[in-house]
Amino acid sequence: MGFVPDESFQEVTRGAVTIDTEEELQKKWQASKDRQQPLRIKLGVDPTNPQLHVGHAVPLRKMRQFQDAGHQAVLIIGDYTACVGDPSGRDKTRPTLTHDQVRENAETYLQQAWKILDKDRTELCWNGDWFREMSFLDVIALCGRTTVARQLERDDFQKRFSGGLPINLHEFIYPLMQAWDSVKVRADVELGGTDQTFNLLLGRDLMRQEGLEAQVCMTLPLLVGTDGSRKMSKTYGNSIGITDSPEEIFGKTMSIPDEAMRDYFTLATDLSLSEIEEKLALNPRECKGFLARTLVRLYHDEAAAEAAEQHFVQVFSKGGIPDDIEEYAVQGDLLEDGKVWIVKLVVEAGLSSSNNEARRNVQAGGVRLDDLRVDDADARVELSDGMVLRVGKRKFRKLKLV
Repeated sequence: MGFVPDESFQEVTRGAVTIDTEEELQKKWQASKDRQQPLRIKLGVDPTNPQLHVGHAVPLRKMRQFQDAGHQAVLIIGDYTACVGDPSGRDKTRPTLTHDQVRENAETYLQQAWKILDKDRTELCWNGDWFREMSFLDVIALCGRTTVARQLERDDFQKRFSGGLPINLHEFIYPLMQAWDSVKVRADVELGGTDQTFNLLLGRDLMRQEGLEAQVCMTLPLLVGTDGSRKMSKTYGNSIGITDSPEEIFGKTMSIPDEAMRDYFTLATDLSLSEIEEKLALNPRECKGFLARTLVRLYHDEAAAEAAEQHFVQVFSKGGIPDDIEEYAVQGDLLEDGKVWIVKLVVEAGLSSSNNEARRNVQAGGVRLDDLRVDDADARVELSDGMVLRVGKRKFRKLKLV
């Protein structure tokens, strides 16, 4: 199966990973080499959002390391678990999604995942394939695999319970569903974020109950967002999307706090530990610039990385605006009495994905028309041909009235 030398074990276990247990993983690794049979490396993902960010990419990149070491990647798309909603790390119940919404999100999710994983060497599963076949009696039997007391051992459930916050019954089922996925695919190793620890360990329990060898759980730290305080999330506006433009990736990376640089190099790039130490020894500006070029190169290419850096220097280091701003044609029906609601303009111009996001941008003082800051989310503004609409430091549109 083309195993690489033993150093690959050190590579897949490097960084701030937690392994339950490393001794078991070493035994599995050696046994797979002796039998010339790859380990089955499971990663379950719920496509609750159509866009992946660099934080989502952390376990995907770890799975790719296992692939490069000759092991079998098993990617499970949680089209049923996503309809339930993972309670991990949440202080309230997630909004529920329809199955159609999940399947639609999954289409773009997979297109992005193949930027990281080798599609031809990935076993792709949908957990709806087995959950839709279960009867209600089967669901009852699955619920009997654990106890309420065990579920309340979770930090997130403990906090909600002690704080008098509701825990919906279906949230108890989610960890069992994720654990049952491990049984169905006979996982040797399961990957996940540190917030997934309970779910992964429950998978070990269910595998033992089924007479299978328990999976090893490998958890990875959650990547902090560009604000340096909260985990990366599109909801918090601190994410770097892997389908963002090269200029967006570069500019967002340059805003990362200095103290977060080690985690970004370790979790979000393929650099060796010695290379990481070498880059961290540079001055912060050079170090961050190298990281920005590296991330653009990973998700675009070398030419895009060079162009993005030049764009950053022109726009931010020199305080200018780009020469090649994309034009947005303002249709007459968008205007009322010659004016337009600023929130609607920002969304229609493609500079925010929703009215709520546009409102936040306006209220944070991040929206400008030419040199005029617009900080009233209810403002109706008058436009002129050639005006530049700017959102944040990196998004621009030149307005053309038609």
